[in-house]
Amino acid sequence: MKKKKFNLTTRIMLSLILGAIVGSILYFLPASSFKTDILVNGIFYIVGNGFIRMMQMLVVPLVFVSIVCGSAAIGDTKTLGKVGVRSLIFYLCTTAIAVVVAIGVANIINPGIGVKMANIVKTATSATSSTKSVSFAETILNIIPTNPIESLSNGTMLQIIFFALLLGIILAKLGDRVDSVSQFFNQWNTIMMEMTNIIMLVAPIGVFALIAKTFATLGFDMFLPMLKYMGSVVGGLGIHCIVVYMALLKIFTGLNPVRFIKKFFPVMTFAFSTATSNATIPLSIETLEKKVGVSKKISSFTIPLGATINMDGTAIMQGVAVVFTAQLFNINLSVADYLTVIATATLASVGTAGVPSVGLITLSMVFSSVGLPVEGIAYIMGIDRILDMLRTAVNITGDAVCTTIVAHQNKALNKEVFYQE
Repeated sequence: MKKKKFNLTTRIMLSLILGAIVGSILYFLPASSFKTDILVNGIFYIVGNGFIRMMQMLVVPLVFVSIVCGSAAIGDTKTLGKVGVRSLIFYLCTTAIAVVVAIGVANIINPGIGVKMANIVKTATSATSSTKSVSFAETILNIIPTNPIESLSNGTMLQIIFFALLLGIILAKLGDRVDSVSQFFNQWNTIMMEMTNIIMLVAPIGVFALIAKTFATLGFDMFLPMLKYMGSVVGGLGIHCIVVYMALLKIFTGLNPVRFIKKFFPVMTFAFSTATSNATIPLSIETLEKKVGVSKKISSFTIPLGATINMDGTAIMQGVAVVFTAQLFNINLSVADYLTVIATATLASVGTAGVPSVGLITLSMVFSSVGLPVEGIAYIMGIDRILDMLRTAVNITGDAVCTTIVAHQNKALNKEVFYQE
């Protein structure tokens, strides 16, 4: 009788739990060079960040070939245009809703009232002051690459997506005349998927190291002064994920939201552990195809697109952070200020890289739009890792919901697969 082997998602979840336990134990152990230098900042840091680097290594080539193959596979440029426009509208609208939800929750909980000003770390200014505000016109123009090779080299995701999308459309239009080029990209895509599978074999080890280091460094004591802030962010994320997303899923597809969450939960867990939307791209595509019934032709286009422009979880954090900082410094925000925050946070999410903690950088741009001091960011920097993991899980759930809705609208959703046990 063969022993039952745990699948990858089960191993990742076990690694997450084990990492949290080991990290918590280390946090309460007395300080020593072995604990700090060898374990936490040595082995855990190298293994955890080594895994993240391997995932980041995949991002540019994986997104590029996925978009090219996805847009080329749709074939009909009219259908492709519909898929792209619908996805973009969905992502932008849900991001705007996310900011509204965050501001509403934060104003109910009032996370910044009663916090001692003396705790502010002034070094936050130097960490974020280098970020410059970009106008709406420049944001639009920056989508178009002046040098696609440079964009690929620098990892400028929106420009990469624009170029890949255009290339895929041309391949679809020319058809058999460029069959060898299409074959090249399909084979390249196969290679990247296999490379992803190989790297995913070490995912449980990487997840264990990341979580163990996080808990060994933060512990639980430092969460107490920020409990209301964390509660506001978590509340906003929960409302947006469970209420907004699931309502949209039910309205536009008729699918059972509970079953959807159950099927997609392993991907959410992986996103939580890595705190990077980009790392979940292949797992999201595979899960949507095999468990939800979404055609790969749709998901291979909308999932990489969503990993770049759909940052609802980040937008929720930014909305709460604005209210928190305004209350912290006794700054009264008007309705116009809140509208500015909604618009700025929505635009800031477009082009935000799907990598850990990048939301803190774009947050300074949101603060600047309404004249809030960036020193407020110092308060949330220490606990951002935990919240970053939560909002990443929300981000990729939004990508999946959008993909499922778009697939349903384009008759590319097999509901029989969804209702299979």
